[in-house]
Amino acid sequence: MPSEVDIALPRELADHKELMPSSLVFWCSVSGSVFLLAGLVLIRKELTQASGLDKILVLGYVFEAAPLAVFGTEHLLASRSIMQIVPSWMPAPLFWTYFVGLALFAAAASFIARRHLRWSALLLAIMFFIFVLTMDVPGVIADAKHRLNWTLMLRETAFAGGPLALAGAMRRRDSVQISNVLIAIGRICVAIALIFYGFEHFAFPKNAPGVPLEKMTPNWVPAPESWAYAVGVVLLIAGAAMLFNWRTRTAAASVGAVMTALTLFLYLPIFVQEWHTPLALEGLNYVGDTLLFGGTVLLVGIAATARVTA
Repeated sequence: MPSEVDIALPRELADHKELMPSSLVFWCSVSGSVFLLAGLVLIRKELTQASGLDKILVLGYVFEAAPLAVFGTEHLLASRSIMQIVPSWMPAPLFWTYFVGLALFAAAASFIARRHLRWSALLLAIMFFIFVLTMDVPGVIADAKHRLNWTLMLRETAFAGGPLALAGAMRRRDSVQISNVLIAIGRICVAIALIFYGFEHFAFPKNAPGVPLEKMTPNWVPAPESWAYAVGVVLLIAGAAMLFNWRTRTAAASVGAVMTALTLFLYLPIFVQEWHTPLALEGLNYVGDTLLFGGTVLLVGIAATARVTA
């Protein structure tokens, strides 16, 4: 039974979250907060001067960076646990766990500083595609009837698609053809995930909205099924628009705004409630997961505009 926790936490450890030290949650929270605040400070001028969709889209860089810092911290501080999901045929699993953690931190720094994005975005996309091929695709093959296996595979595929689209935009001066291909592949990867998730919101309306995993919407949320249907409609429309490259920037901004609202008003309160419980790390992963998904979609919107700076 796959776990709903983030890529940073092994599925096999879903039943052992109580073994995770509270210091892990604390330092993951600190690293994510530092990158979030630093990113907002660095884009403050652009954020105040931007108007319309650009004011939302520019947040994509920060929303991508902060969760990557959280998950990078998990890889470094819980490496002995996380190394268990490294494929058995790969040597030195502990090395690869540390390597991924450092790579996530490097990518996070690149995104908030807006430096060397042409390479950091491309390498981040390649890394997520490797995760899909080595872990998620085998999971789907092993149990194709379980909807969460598909959800996780499409989530990681989307996490690759956003950076790939941005990497393509950064290469427009080198080759317009290659740039268009990379942007199109990234956009389609994200669009397919949005459409699939949109349908899942209608099939499983009692589950917490956003990236539809196993967590149920808390009782304190009024009319939870109505919120699930509303989010599902947004994801379906935005996914279809993005798939056919029609008003891609508007579609990306809409999903980014929804994911931001879910992070602030649903998953962050859940995390605060679970802070002193064994579910604290799971709650933090939901915050990071939702924000990262929103940031990923926003990157596609950024790539759709010609005003991209390297």
